[in-house]
Amino acid sequence: MRASLLALAVGAFGIGTTEFVIVGLLPEVADDLSVSIPSAGMLVTGYALGVVVGAPLMTAAGARLPRKTMLVVLMAIFIAGNLLCALAGDYAALMGGRLIAALTHGAFFGIGSVVAADLVAPDRRASAIALMFTGLTLANVLGVPLGTFLGQEFGWRSTFWAVTAIGIVGLLALITLVPAQPAPQSGALRGELAVFRRPQVWLALTTTVLGFGGVFASFTYLAPMMTELAGFSDGAVAWLLVLFGVGLCVGNVLGGRAADRSLMPSLYLILGGLCLVLVVFTFTSRAALPAAVTLAAFGAIGFATVPPLQARVMQQAAGAPALASAANIAAFNLGNALGAWLGGLAVAHGLGWTSPTWIGAGLAAAGLGTAALSGHLDRRSGRGPRPLPAERPLPAPLPAQHPSAGAGHGTHPIVEQKSR
Repeated sequence: MRASLLALAVGAFGIGTTEFVIVGLLPEVADDLSVSIPSAGMLVTGYALGVVVGAPLMTAAGARLPRKTMLVVLMAIFIAGNLLCALAGDYAALMGGRLIAALTHGAFFGIGSVVAADLVAPDRRASAIALMFTGLTLANVLGVPLGTFLGQEFGWRSTFWAVTAIGIVGLLALITLVPAQPAPQSGALRGELAVFRRPQVWLALTTTVLGFGGVFASFTYLAPMMTELAGFSDGAVAWLLVLFGVGLCVGNVLGGRAADRSLMPSLYLILGGLCLVLVVFTFTSRAALPAAVTLAAFGAIGFATVPPLQARVMQQAAGAPALASAANIAAFNLGNALGAWLGGLAVAHGLGWTSPTWIGAGLAAAGLGTAALSGHLDRRSGRGPRPLPAERPLPAPLPAQHPSAGAGHGTHPIVEQKSR
């Protein structure tokens, strides 16, 4: 099953690269297309809005399709969007390509999370989700810096040609490595929408918005904070981003393992740790070495939130998790926008470069409070966390292929809690 998860990770790598690489190419794009830097920056905003809108719409549109088929369709659309970007002769065409690619983002990660969780034993599901999201973290460590270098050396269109090629590799990997899956039993759109009547689903989505909003409130203004306060040169910012990206990779893996052991306690601990590290960052950001060390810790704890947040939504959307899972990807992006907006307001009102980090700590604390309320409702109901039933029973693989197969594909394949 690891090869199947790697196929999902390749797709995630391409999607993550195309999302963030445009940030490093804004001057080149603005100069070539004769638009202002702020106008070029709308390519970032447009993509984020495309994710928020596309996540539920694309998932709902494919509710009756087998999961693998839908992933293949989404990757094909992603390739088409980036091909349009590579061929774009003007700003409108480039924006159109970005929007097409963005429509696939949330649905791919949402459906991919369900597929990844369904490929492994119950006590490995959060780790499987984390492995898929490793593609996204590697996009920040490798894809974005390399894509930026390629675009600066050979023109920004070359970056989108490269991303298109990555998309083709991802498409072939999905076709050949991910096992065929029948359409979900809850294929009707009504079944997917029904989960949004559950208050716990909305609490889980709100936790994502607030918790990850805390990450982006600070991260969005990282460059000026490091240069103006910590004393780094402009050229050092790229290396600091690599350091942050390494932290992302480590945190993603550790967050998945922790969530597999005990989902809600891990979520409390990680969100509390995020709040703490952001408070510490407001003080260490005034000196180079402490700032760099804290930045790495910030990256690790910040992205450690992703597997448990995604697993929690899937857990509470039992029986029809795909649409809720995709909605959670939209919630991540909504948190990005909320954090960046609040941080920008603070800076605009003269509160200084550490003010976004203080806001991030506040958002993380609010996310922790929401998670605690959700856990309290679990305990009060007397049922504990809701398990996620399998949408279909899978045949158990041979023992030589998967020693724990007997535990992996029963009728309750969600992150089972050893403790609450």
